[in-house]
Amino acid sequence: MAGGARSYQMARRLAAMGHEVIMVTSDQHPAADAPAWRESHEAGIRVLWAAVPYDNVMSYAARIKAFLVFAWRAARKAAELRGDVVFATSTPLTIALPAVYAASRAKCPMVFEVRDLWPAVPIAIGAIRNPMLKAAARWLERFAYRNAAQIVALAPGMAANIVATGYPAEHVTVIPNGCDLDVFAGEAMGRALRNRHSWLGGRPLLVFAGTFGLVNGMDYLARLAASIGKIDAEVRIVGVGIGRELAATKALAERLGVLGNNLFLVGQQPKAEVAGWLQAADMTIALFTGPDIVWRDAVQNKFFDSLAAGKPVANNFEGWQAKIAAEAGAGLILSGTDHDAAARDVVRALRDPEWLRAASVAAGKLARTRFNRDALAVQLAAVLDKATAPARGNQQGHAH
Repeated sequence: MAGGARSYQMARRLAAMGHEVIMVTSDQHPAADAPAWRESHEAGIRVLWAAVPYDNVMSYAARIKAFLVFAWRAARKAAELRGDVVFATSTPLTIALPAVYAASRAKCPMVFEVRDLWPAVPIAIGAIRNPMLKAAARWLERFAYRNAAQIVALAPGMAANIVATGYPAEHVTVIPNGCDLDVFAGEAMGRALRNRHSWLGGRPLLVFAGTFGLVNGMDYLARLAASIGKIDAEVRIVGVGIGRELAATKALAERLGVLGNNLFLVGQQPKAEVAGWLQAADMTIALFTGPDIVWRDAVQNKFFDSLAAGKPVANNFEGWQAKIAAEAGAGLILSGTDHDAAARDVVRALRDPEWLRAASVAAGKLARTRFNRDALAVQLAAVLDKATAPARGNQQGHAH
């Protein structure tokens, strides 16, 4: 499906290792007559889908309501499944509710994965303002950590924040997002995309692929396109994805005269088509705005997809992923406020074949080594084993 693939990619590897994996998830776009639950089997995973409508364009209140509805329904469903360990991956933090309930019913440990610093980020950007909601969210954070036998964090800064709440450091493991090399193998789809669009062809291409969300500051893309157009009219920028800021981004791009000129917004695409756009790109771009807690430990899926496709990444923030790319020679850190300076850096990179070649090699090396999903899945399996070890020890003791 479109969107983040971490849960699926990790689960299918756990299944391939011989573990029995049952995934409880949501069908976010169910048919009007869809049953409350449906079941499918995907790459060795038994998947149970709850029909809970959800979309990034929904209001924050509506999204929280969807989280709570899913938590209630998932708790009842997961309690029916008697596993050896419950693995809950968040955001949102409400995922902890069905996980703790199911683990208590099955008398097994719960492992909690923190993919975003929630509620710190929504509080920082003003999405949660009500004092009672803030207090409830912070209580939920402590509740999730307190009931976790082990915690997985996606970045070192996230791990530090978790430990700062009083959770023992020896039970926290950093397992970053990973790269799926098989998804981005070959360049045929990228070439086909270039040939399909007369406005692209062999021109330099910068691609943004991700959510058009509030924290991404998507006006930056339109303003960057305007600045690039003044320097090099041949450079093309493509935005792939949807979100609550898509309409505003289109409107601004029209006002600036770049929409359909050097900036092309192609909307949400199937995962294979997204892979094609990344193959077609010369470089990708990752965007964030707001206080540093929003982007400091950013671990965007499309950053890792770009590395897997062997494409350098330009970031307009100085967070964890941006520094990794820059230090490895696999990307740039652009000014987040000076669009003209950022445009000069982008054009310079896109028009430098030697830099592009070296940066692409560096990106591919990061994908194959530090962020290889196969190796990261082995680390996750070890964390799950570690969580269940005390229970296994108790069972062996009773047997004797």
